[in-house]
Amino acid sequence: MDISKLRNIGISAHIDSGKTTLTERILYYCNKIHRIGEVKGKDGVGATMDSMELEKERGITIASAATNVSWDNHPINIIDTPGHVDFTIEVENALRVLDGAVLVLCSVGGVQSQSITVDRQMKRYSVPRIAFINKLDRTGANPIKVKDQLIEKLDHHAILMQLPIGLENQFHGIIDLITKKAYYYKGDNNEIVLEKEIPADMIDEVEEHREELIDAASLFSDELAEAFLDGNETEEMIYEAIRIGTLSMKLTPVFLGSAFKNKGVRLLLDAVIKYLPSPLDRTNIGHDLDDNEKDVEVFCDNTKPTVALAFKLENQQYGQLTYLRIYQGSIKKGSDLYNVRTGKKNKIGRLAKMHATSMEDIDSAVAGQIVAIFGVDCALGDTFNSEEINISMKHSFIPKPIISLALEAKDNKSLDNLSKALNRFSKEDPTFKSMVDSETNETIISGMGELHLNVYIERMRREYGVLLTVGAPKVSYRETITKPISFDYTHKKQSGGRGQYARVVGMLEPSGDDENVFVNDIKGGVIPSNYIPGCEKGFNNCLVKGDLTGFPIVGAKLILNDGNFHPVDSSMLAFEVAIRDAFRSSYHKAKPKILEPVMKISVETPSEFRGNVLGTINQRRGLILETSIDDHFTRIDAEVPLVETFGIATVLRSCTQGKSEFTMEFCKYSPVPVQLEEQIIKDLKEETK
Repeated sequence: MDISKLRNIGISAHIDSGKTTLTERILYYCNKIHRIGEVKGKDGVGATMDSMELEKERGITIASAATNVSWDNHPINIIDTPGHVDFTIEVENALRVLDGAVLVLCSVGGVQSQSITVDRQMKRYSVPRIAFINKLDRTGANPIKVKDQLIEKLDHHAILMQLPIGLENQFHGIIDLITKKAYYYKGDNNEIVLEKEIPADMIDEVEEHREELIDAASLFSDELAEAFLDGNETEEMIYEAIRIGTLSMKLTPVFLGSAFKNKGVRLLLDAVIKYLPSPLDRTNIGHDLDDNEKDVEVFCDNTKPTVALAFKLENQQYGQLTYLRIYQGSIKKGSDLYNVRTGKKNKIGRLAKMHATSMEDIDSAVAGQIVAIFGVDCALGDTFNSEEINISMKHSFIPKPIISLALEAKDNKSLDNLSKALNRFSKEDPTFKSMVDSETNETIISGMGELHLNVYIERMRREYGVLLTVGAPKVSYRETITKPISFDYTHKKQSGGRGQYARVVGMLEPSGDDENVFVNDIKGGVIPSNYIPGCEKGFNNCLVKGDLTGFPIVGAKLILNDGNFHPVDSSMLAFEVAIRDAFRSSYHKAKPKILEPVMKISVETPSEFRGNVLGTINQRRGLILETSIDDHFTRIDAEVPLVETFGIATVLRSCTQGKSEFTMEFCKYSPVPVQLEEQIIKDLKEETK
């Protein structure tokens, strides 16, 4: 394989911009499929790349899918990624291993919230991109406005490479500004492309935009700048200058079309070949684990030792399917690779190229390729090496989960299957977490949004047959004391034979923070030292469960400063019981209060929605800590009680048109307002009944 001809690209965009439809057309024109499937599944089949039943039903992409095609003798690996923010890790992992990307934008919606997120991810991994403004046949289409949004909102040096001939239901064709040719589409499926002269009424507009294009491109080529001044620039000079600008990420060529109506897709494929990088054009950095994780360059060279990264996992009927990007060296069927994280040797029994869910077996693969191996147990982000080196590739950025739900299996069989499902999903998706809350004994799942968790819950029901109920997780409250109180308690029990005797005197008071403290202030041996551990054990036992709510007690300090013992009847158990009873009899006198967990949340939102976000936080008993404004964005830091955060991610997305980003972490425990305390106690008692 000539690696200079290979292209590894991703199709990324905001939800419903037409990524999967565009990928379907690419497959069709590259002769990979012989009929076009529709994304919503109206044809009863659905799009090729949306293989999951849930994807066909909902008309959205949930998991990224890989395929390989060939265009103009150039092999292209394509990864179709989800558009919904809840599945952002799929986009993150795909962009991590790609060399170039196509940023798809709706000609009506323009630059939307997930367009901003995807662009941030592309910049994080330095992925060069071209833009494709889709849906020019929609009412309200305005490609010039979208190009301007690329400049204003994403800070791209965006330049139009084409002009449309008509818009909306009058969208008939595309003009190429470099060749100055018009392309019209005819036939039932617009499969016939007619090359004609530019319409007379568009000649001036074409010249104006062509001059803008060459002005932008000449910044990357002195040869083109001089030739343009002399009026003898060539098409090859322009192509080369635009390629240099695109690879440096200082220029974003913008192409037009309507994937659904089969217009502009073939010209976009030509642009992928002309402007996006091959693996040889990219610099990849790994960490040498034998040299203090020093940065080392990984070369796209088949003769060097192998370095490959696992960027996607799928659990199939006969084992795990692992998608690999080979950065250096080669992989042969039957060869051995070492997992850098575990140190285990793995024999490659089956090597394949992927096309959605179908596999094409191959005997070997070289640096730059994206392949799949079967039956190798590993985790997402693992690096595989040949024996002679120990290099790890950098891990993807993993956002923290922001929303949780509580699950309860209805029977023992469902409980076993739930455990299997949670293990698999946690391994495949690092943004999906599961745990068992030791205090409430609930299974808690956490993820990036309600859709994210709902999809996994539906998959548990369908793929694993789990019968379960879903609810909001319980809040883990705490109790504390607010008033110091002294105690003098004698434990005496006589029932024939040896009895029990212990007297304890001291103070129960707030500790001043969330720590519980036992202070031994006994002097003169009034309580022998061998009985003191029993006193401390009795104190610690009392803290496990408070009388108000049944949740743990925090912030209590017990000072033991006096007491008495009996030489025969006293024991460690007697002093343990004495302290326990002394604590319980004093607890309500010490004015206990309920504490609730408070979360620190940070919201980044376009400044136009600042009022909406502040209103949402205030409605949920939030305390605004800081508001900072940077250009058109506002960052708001606040403290909000955990019980008020359930559903807040969805509300924030709604009130900011999905354009905000939201993170949440535990901050502290704070007293519950008096008016809510009685209601919490009443609710918990009802639940216990």
